[in-house]
Amino acid sequence: MSPLSPRLLMQRGRPKSDRLGRIRSLDLSGLELLSDDLDPKLLSRLKLLQELDLSNNQLETLPADLGLAQLRILRCANNQLGDVTALCQFPHLEELSLEGNPFLTVSDNLKVAFLLPKLRKVNGKDASSTSSQVENLNRELTSRVAAHWEKFMATRSPEEEVEKAQADFVRSAVRDVRYGPESLSEFTQWRVRMISEELVASGGIQVHEADIAERSPKATAAQEPRVRPVALKRPDNVSLSLSPNKRVCPSPLAQVEGSPAGSNGSQAALKLEPLHFLQCHSKNNSRQDLETQLWGCAFEPAWEDGHAGATSQTVATCGGEAVCVIDCQTGIVLHKYKAPGEEFFSVAWTALMVVTQAGHKKRWSVLAAAGLRGMVRLLHVRAGFCCGVIRAHKKAIATLCFSPTHETHLFTASYDKRIILWDIGVPNHEYEFQASQLLTLDATSIPLRLCPVASCPDAYLLAGCEGGCCCWDVRLDQPQKRRVCEVEFIFSEGSDTSGRRVDGLAFVNEDIVASKGNGLGTICLWSWSQTWVGRGSQSTVAVVVLAQLQWSSTKLAYFSLSTCPDEGILLCGDEEGNVWIYDIRHILLQQPPLPAAPQAPVQILKWPQPQALGETVTKTMVNTVAANPTLTYLTALTDSNIVAIWKRQ
Repeated sequence: MSPLSPRLLMQRGRPKSDRLGRIRSLDLSGLELLSDDLDPKLLSRLKLLQELDLSNNQLETLPADLGLAQLRILRCANNQLGDVTALCQFPHLEELSLEGNPFLTVSDNLKVAFLLPKLRKVNGKDASSTSSQVENLNRELTSRVAAHWEKFMATRSPEEEVEKAQADFVRSAVRDVRYGPESLSEFTQWRVRMISEELVASGGIQVHEADIAERSPKATAAQEPRVRPVALKRPDNVSLSLSPNKRVCPSPLAQVEGSPAGSNGSQAALKLEPLHFLQCHSKNNSRQDLETQLWGCAFEPAWEDGHAGATSQTVATCGGEAVCVIDCQTGIVLHKYKAPGEEFFSVAWTALMVVTQAGHKKRWSVLAAAGLRGMVRLLHVRAGFCCGVIRAHKKAIATLCFSPTHETHLFTASYDKRIILWDIGVPNHEYEFQASQLLTLDATSIPLRLCPVASCPDAYLLAGCEGGCCCWDVRLDQPQKRRVCEVEFIFSEGSDTSGRRVDGLAFVNEDIVASKGNGLGTICLWSWSQTWVGRGSQSTVAVVVLAQLQWSSTKLAYFSLSTCPDEGILLCGDEEGNVWIYDIRHILLQQPPLPAAPQAPVQILKWPQPQALGETVTKTMVNTVAANPTLTYLTALTDSNIVAIWKRQ
């Protein structure tokens, strides 16, 4: 029996009346209502209803025809809604609240803007910006579908049945017409299908654009762009100044320079085109903020099951008090999370399979972010809110990473000289995490970089520390829950390099490790397997070096390196704003013995210097650089609040 009855509606309705047809406002929040409890036959009697509150229930969908044609305000916060298309039954809706529905995505936000042309506010915020984005997307998609129709009809056989041809066209359009970031693909495919079906119905005569109410010129002009290109900070003709006051001078527009520098000169440089230079971490959104340092970035893995060649163009960046999620192709900041008083140093992705109360499985992309305050924030990226906080350490967290084999296992490394392995678990029905501590690893110096051993990630963890490179046994079937470093690696037997900082660490493939900081001006490539085999029972082991790579001779620290194992590429920034690119496969294919001298990079990507109107350009340092697995997009973060994005041609 449904918990809703005419008597309950009259008790909760306003104004008070003994007739449902006179109620204008109705509060049905907090009743634990399920979707089936919303009886259209009963609710359709509310002929004058203009405001409905369904917040804090357990709704997964809205019935298709509630008969509330006069509804102006609808609140559906804190439910389990996974689809918004039923909202089209409320054409006069002006205000809508959908906060706290963790299965809704940015695509659903765009669907809402398309379906409700009179909408003024969503979640308490002005809806005009989203509506303008929908207009632009719709205009481009309409044009592309029309072009696809022309191409399709040119290749169609005259003997082919009309109905079959029309169905084939719709299918091919949905499959082939693409525009915008991957995170919007659900919306764009949904609109492409609608546009294609409309085109087919009209016989190909015309394609109608979205019937969206036009905004006034004043409203359009008032919209602020979400991110803006900024003046960059490094002219070629000024030497690096380490003083706090950065020198400033005008700079003309300069192109990205890719200079092959391989030893044999036969390798072609990667063709990388600069796409965007964003200033999205600014304090108070100030364009004058060129001081906020950006430290961590990570590309969202492509979670599509069975999707061969899937890759992501979504990158998370952190610095200052903000974490941003950016679409690399468009430069759009999809989400921004701020924590006043925090300074974020590191971000890491995982994906969790969540089961709803109705038994439906949903995949969540979860982003972990941590920094100065020693807390890990677990961000549900698609829904755009923080769904958990782990008070992990009493001192700042330098870095964190998820286990590659256990989606809920998270390592955090802190300035308290401890590394902790957490099981964050999966969120409950209130979308809250209950993290538990699995292991504590004690270090003799501050851990800076974490790297599960590629060939046995459940057994061993490498860490680059202020005092060198160390390894811990992290097998969970062992009884000790607190462990000390099992092995310390040294890079030149009999020398003092064993105590040097290792601030760059990554696996190039399942065996080869790249580490930086153990020798000035070089990056070391060494074999994990050969080093481990020769370990015996020793607690200090000299690594088996395979090659040395030439890098900047700077004495400055904390320029992290990253790798693209599938491409055999290693990347590292420097103090001059350059990105050093190495082809590791080429180096390792050389016949032994390898040259004693450090191997040169295949390319040094020079920092672009776009000329901004009336502004100046100063120097910059690339703190962090990362690329997605196929090296389609490359992102560099600087000490001057710039996110730079390149695309491979």
